[in-house]
Amino acid sequence: MLGRAVVDAATRLGHDVCGLARTELDITDAEAVRAALLGQRPQAVVNCAAYTAVDGTESDRASADAVNAAGAGNVAAAAAESGASIVQISTDYVFDGSKREPWLESDRVAPLGAYGASKLAGERAVAAANPAHAIVRTAWLFGAGGRNFVDTMLTLGAEREELSVVTDQVGCPTWTGHLAGALVELAERPSQTGIHHIAATGSCSWNELAIEIFERAGIDCRVLPTTSDAFPRPAQRPAYSVLASERARPLVLPPWQDGVAQYLTSRVTA
Repeated sequence: MLGRAVVDAATRLGHDVCGLARTELDITDAEAVRAALLGQRPQAVVNCAAYTAVDGTESDRASADAVNAAGAGNVAAAAAESGASIVQISTDYVFDGSKREPWLESDRVAPLGAYGASKLAGERAVAAANPAHAIVRTAWLFGAGGRNFVDTMLTLGAEREELSVVTDQVGCPTWTGHLAGALVELAERPSQTGIHHIAATGSCSWNELAIEIFERAGIDCRVLPTTSDAFPRPAQRPAYSVLASERARPLVLPPWQDGVAQYLTSRVTA
């Protein structure tokens, strides 16, 4: 989902782009990654590969660590050997959600579950393997090419008269089309090392996001409030995962509502 958007954004900006899908390169295979990057000799690598099944990670930590931790380290090390910087994608799930104000890059990390822990291990592996690294924590992604909350709501809203959606999880819904441009910009600036928080401007609950989706899509479906307790899942989610940046010149994305609107438009015209 994100990788597709990054390839599109980089291509539009005139870069020579080599986008490798999972079927073309397994990042858990260190030698394959090394061979691919030494063959391409890129100036920058954006690693969008990830094990993203949050609930599945609780019962399959080994697979998550292989991709999100060791795999990310493989990409970073191979990038360094080939003379490339790396942009590594991380997540709001490295935080425990206990704050009630936006999380900053310097805040204490404390993942609630295996997924967040695997991504945090990936951050550390990337930083250790390649000094020219930018680690981007983002949140609540939606876009073309993968399962996401917006598409799920559109499907369910067309089938039902009402839906119950949680109000006690708050974050920054981020359209991949907006995030991708920022990632390419970071790739163009290898000196901008360290951790970056980049997510849509503003915040909302999943309930508020569902309401926005239905209103913009013209779907007549009532959205009822509920809490996470009504939907028990293997992995605990952070209650508050709004991201903000303390950098002097942060990369700022448009409001999350703009992302929803543009994604809905892109689905119609696709």
